[in-house]
Amino acid sequence: MSKSRKRTADDGPSTADRKGKKRKSNADKDDSLDMELGINTAFARLDNQLLADHLLQKLTRFGADLSSVEVSDMTIPANVIKDTTSWQEPRTTEKLPDFLEKFTDEPERLSRASKKHGKPHTLIVAGAGLRAANLVRSVRRFQSKDNAVAKLFAKHFKVEEQVKFLSGHRTGIGVGTPARLMDLMENGALGLENLQRVVVDASHIDQKKRGVLDMKDTMMPLAKLLTRKELMERYSDEKRPVDLLFY
Repeated sequence: MSKSRKRTADDGPSTADRKGKKRKSNADKDDSLDMELGINTAFARLDNQLLADHLLQKLTRFGADLSSVEVSDMTIPANVIKDTTSWQEPRTTEKLPDFLEKFTDEPERLSRASKKHGKPHTLIVAGAGLRAANLVRSVRRFQSKDNAVAKLFAKHFKVEEQVKFLSGHRTGIGVGTPARLMDLMENGALGLENLQRVVVDASHIDQKKRGVLDMKDTMMPLAKLLTRKELMERYSDEKRPVDLLFY
């Protein structure tokens, strides 16, 4: 029986080394998770290019069944993402209104709405209905009788109810989940003519340490929403630009 050969540096990392690096990688990730605040602090350090790379990584992971063309169609270029690394405050629910004011040229316009019903200037996208409901409460600072904050998610609300609400109210801000927002766009209830910004609730994590980008059931609908033709055309439109922000 031949003797076992001693490992050399040329043999590459051992199984133990690989496991150690994997553990270190996971530990580094966990270091960014503030469970007390319920946020992934890493997003505060990601500029537009790093965010684009992160989104592509998630898309590739969860869209393994997609063709290369489909992946390309759902890829968000770095140049359409607004760099928000200058924001130094924790990206908590309570701080969202301040964040919106920081990255809005005329913050006072957040409290206004188009006279045309169902055409918000701001869409905030969350991964789940319960989370979206919390965000609705947060941005009610901007709500008035002439500027409704619309609940555009599936939990406890039927599409028909939301269609009726949008058709009857001047809506400045809509808060919803990707699939329901797309349903309302496709049936014409949610108009994008006055849209100025889309804000993705990326930093929030649940008790299982997962955010909207960390699950296939939320990441894939989000990618489809953000890369819809009517939005992609507006991200780079100099006359009627739409900002894409990750909170």
